[in-house]
Amino acid sequence: MDSGPLAVHLAVRQCINTLSTSRDITEVTEALRTAGRYLSGTEDDPPACQREEFARAHYTKLLQFLISNLNAHWLELLTPEQHMDLWVSLFLNGPPDQVLLVLLDCVNSCSMSSGLERGLDVLEYFLQRGRLSALLWATCQGPPPANSPQLRDALLSRLVALPDLLANRLQEHTRPAFQPLHYYPLLARELSVALERTCQALREEMFGVLVPCLSALTQSDFVWKRVCWQLVESVPDRWMEGVVSGLVQTVDGSAALSRLLGNVVLKNKKAQFVITNKLLLLQYKYKTPMLQSLLGYLAEDSGRRPLLIQVLKALCGTWSSCSAVKHSPIEQQLYISKALLICLGLLRDSEVLEHREELLQCMLSGMQCHLDSSIPRVHHLGKVVGESLSARLDPGGTRLQFQYELDTETKELLSLLSPPPAHQQPPETLPPDSRTEPAPKSPSSEREEGKAGVPAARPIKQHSSDSELDSDDELTPYDMTRDGELGGALAPRYIRDCLEALTSSEDPGKVEVSLGAAEGLIKKNPAATREVSVELVKVLLHLEDRFNTQGFLRLRQRAMVSLTVTDTLAVTGYLTTEFYSLNYSLRQRLDILEVLALAAQDLSQPTSANSAPSKHKPPPLIQPVSTETAPDLQGTGQHWRRVVDQRIESKTRRFGKGAPRTGSSAAPSRFAPVAGCFFFPLLRNYDRPQVTFDLLGSDHLVLGRLVHTLGVLMYFAVNAPVATQMGKALLDFVWAIRYHTDPVVRQGVLFAVSAVLLSVPNERMFSELSDEMLEARAWLGDVAEADPDADCRGLAGQSLLLLEKILKKSIGSPSRGPNDQALQL
Repeated sequence: MDSGPLAVHLAVRQCINTLSTSRDITEVTEALRTAGRYLSGTEDDPPACQREEFARAHYTKLLQFLISNLNAHWLELLTPEQHMDLWVSLFLNGPPDQVLLVLLDCVNSCSMSSGLERGLDVLEYFLQRGRLSALLWATCQGPPPANSPQLRDALLSRLVALPDLLANRLQEHTRPAFQPLHYYPLLARELSVALERTCQALREEMFGVLVPCLSALTQSDFVWKRVCWQLVESVPDRWMEGVVSGLVQTVDGSAALSRLLGNVVLKNKKAQFVITNKLLLLQYKYKTPMLQSLLGYLAEDSGRRPLLIQVLKALCGTWSSCSAVKHSPIEQQLYISKALLICLGLLRDSEVLEHREELLQCMLSGMQCHLDSSIPRVHHLGKVVGESLSARLDPGGTRLQFQYELDTETKELLSLLSPPPAHQQPPETLPPDSRTEPAPKSPSSEREEGKAGVPAARPIKQHSSDSELDSDDELTPYDMTRDGELGGALAPRYIRDCLEALTSSEDPGKVEVSLGAAEGLIKKNPAATREVSVELVKVLLHLEDRFNTQGFLRLRQRAMVSLTVTDTLAVTGYLTTEFYSLNYSLRQRLDILEVLALAAQDLSQPTSANSAPSKHKPPPLIQPVSTETAPDLQGTGQHWRRVVDQRIESKTRRFGKGAPRTGSSAAPSRFAPVAGCFFFPLLRNYDRPQVTFDLLGSDHLVLGRLVHTLGVLMYFAVNAPVATQMGKALLDFVWAIRYHTDPVVRQGVLFAVSAVLLSVPNERMFSELSDEMLEARAWLGDVAEADPDADCRGLAGQSLLLLEKILKKSIGSPSRGPNDQALQL
């Protein structure tokens, strides 16, 4: 027997003998620490050959000994830290397959005792500390030579049936961590981690080493280029996709990719399909630099440029397809938009002129599909790509311009239209193993490089004595902190002046200050506002941001909301009438809905005048002079008694003394009397299509916002006398569009149903809306199960739970009889 295995055998035998016979806690801890050194792998531990021998021949024997002595007296003497660091670590740091088999055998063989509880504790630690992932990863690396198929089958069967094995043994004492509800999701997560590590290892093992070497060698050696081209062209078709995809993901820059792939895209149909179709149209998981490298590879050579035109046409067809816009995920649409803009940037001007008609048709149809979408991100994407297409097709003429937020995604899209110059591509270098170290530079060469690369510093100008004498440092500067800019327009002081400035002024400053002062003037003088309220809201509704005013939309919206709150009946009547009128844009109709919703929110909240007066009023600004507050005429700063009281108060600690609490007093809702004026006019003409506005047709974005606004109005009308009539009318309206194809409309319908459930009193709901509730309950169940949109399914589930809660509350109410119709639900 070699000295290494013999030393391990003797050390393990000595540890087992010590743990079996010794009653000295110091000897026990030293024996456990000695066994643990064969599992840690630090510098002071035994060599690797001895650790491998321990794991192969002695680890299972040691675990079986520890399991058979779960009731040993020395376990009670270990501190909690020693128990974790010395005893439990022996199970968590070793080969996980041996540990799992030994622990499961322990559960089957031990009776119900404290020893079994210790074994279950270790098994729970084994699951929680990620040892399942280590077990699966060790299996992915390949079984050891001594591992038999029978052992692997036994391990697999116990791994899959672990909850059943423990439940059969423990019965009702099974811990939650061992139940299927917790164990199988944990197993799935650990399996995912192991597979991810496997894929990452395989990916880095091949291309991470090969590609940098080939990329650097082909940069200056034509022979290496020919070798790489022949190597790629000789790959069989069934492996071509993996090779091409790996190279495209690993290589940096189109020039390096062109040196490695050559013209394989022209010679191999499989490679052509992968490069021009699969990586661009079917998959969308790759980053923007990979897209730039791939499309730049097609544009590098004149023989490959026809494929670039072919790819551009395919991308245009997908981007302008309404079906693709409607059913594709937003991530794929963003990916295709990036590829389309990169292709446009790589085209020459002559190629753009040659295919201008096709690109123009793509732009028009694609923009219509994107702008018709009710998803804000798709809408925004259509604006950015359409504007970029217009600028590329007609650089010197009139091009499209949209207003959108310039976020990070938008900046990236706009930058893709101009391809990066060649000098920005990363330089190709050999990996550290295949290149030599540069020679150290001498100090003289460093000085020469510094002279050549860094401009000479300018000589420091010395101040003469005359300049020091003429220095004006002793002059005190003016305080400029409170200075303001002069020449700005003055804010109007009357609402009519504000109206006149917004109507006829061409001064940007005057328009800005008038718009900013409008809300304050409306609230300051309600009587004067009511005289011009309709005229002012008409001006604000048609007002455009001609001067790029900062915060224009917010200021205009707040002014319109204040007008609606101040003169509710007149302004609401005007807005609800104009919503269905001709010659209004979709943006203006959406503004009307937003203003009505915000005004309803303001009216539903209690005003400061209606709030309960505070019992602790602030002291008046002018106080009567008293003996305590008046200064002493004889020179004393304060009265002596007040000084003593202040000192006592500062050193006194009171427990349980809080701020005075005043209950909020009830106040009538300002929205309840006018809720019908907001609500019912919006339901008047929804089914009458117009030339420029078809609510039930193509304008489903406005339809979704209308349904949501009606739900908001319904929610704010809680406890209003007209709430029942509003709920019935709203259910009749949304029932006709509950199966709309646009998910935004369906989400608005579900929100409206929830608002009805929250606002209509229960007794009214089940007495006057019982049929509607029966149909709504069945419909909500269908939506929660089968709707293709995840948000719709979630909203339907919440609405269904709310309906069930209201039903149970209504059934449990003592005021309802057993024959009430609510019981039929």
